[in-house]
Amino acid sequence: MANLAGFFNIDKPYGITSHDVVSKVRRGISMKKVGHAGTLDPLATGVLVICVGGATRLSDYVMHTHKRYHAEIVLGVATTTYDAEGEITLQQPAEHITQADVEAHLPQFIGTIQQLPPMYSAIKKGGKKLYELARAGQTIELEPRTITIHELNILAWTNTTFTLDIVCQAGTYIRSLAHDLGQALGVGAHLGGLRRTESGAFRVEDALNLEQVIADGTWEQHLIAPVDGLKHLPPIYLDAENSAHIRHGRRADIQPDQPIGTIARAHDVDGEFFALLRADQCAWYPHKVFHSE
Repeated sequence: MANLAGFFNIDKPYGITSHDVVSKVRRGISMKKVGHAGTLDPLATGVLVICVGGATRLSDYVMHTHKRYHAEIVLGVATTTYDAEGEITLQQPAEHITQADVEAHLPQFIGTIQQLPPMYSAIKKGGKKLYELARAGQTIELEPRTITIHELNILAWTNTTFTLDIVCQAGTYIRSLAHDLGQALGVGAHLGGLRRTESGAFRVEDALNLEQVIADGTWEQHLIAPVDGLKHLPPIYLDAENSAHIRHGRRADIQPDQPIGTIARAHDVDGEFFALLRADQCAWYPHKVFHSE
């Protein structure tokens, strides 16, 4: 794979967009091919995976991994955006809600469930983003999406605000979870703050400050190898002949032991990651092949 390819694990600052971070990194390291794997809202902080060089081709595979968040839920106040930026649509006392009350409602949100996304989101409807339609005063019927939430645990409780530890799959809207939980409790709620603590193999404990990455000119030493962001994919180790087949766009004559459609990491005889493979009924086929520069 290209030498200058990999990921930055950046602790996104509060108040800027994920695109802002990409722009700052692009200018700071003087490379055009920079992207991110999974957006964080401006008010959110925490793990933002930045893809550099050839690793931009891997963003989808890094993005669709498990996520972990610490979410501040504020009871008794609902908003148009389901977070602190929106206009208040409901405000009522919530001091009577106890931690036990919340814990009693959490199980209904665990597992594979249907979730309505916020009207103020980047999902497109008829070619336009929902938040653009919402700002234009248009109301449309939202379609529920299938999501998976693995764990919900209360970390801290203060009066009408509590912190929820959430482990979920990509595509889960934490703002919607806060809103729906408030509805279930009958008092309304919104997301007061959000910090992503894990995104697949990337953890906030290992994340770097944005300025730390781009300020001192030693950014290359902070790059995380592409393979280290793909630990959730099964590895396939190929001999020299099959490695050559894959590099030239041909199949590897190995019977897959994974379901059809599985994406796997291809490693050559030296153990180097060089391609993504896709399992078919009787062979592994090249899905994405990376050539060293």
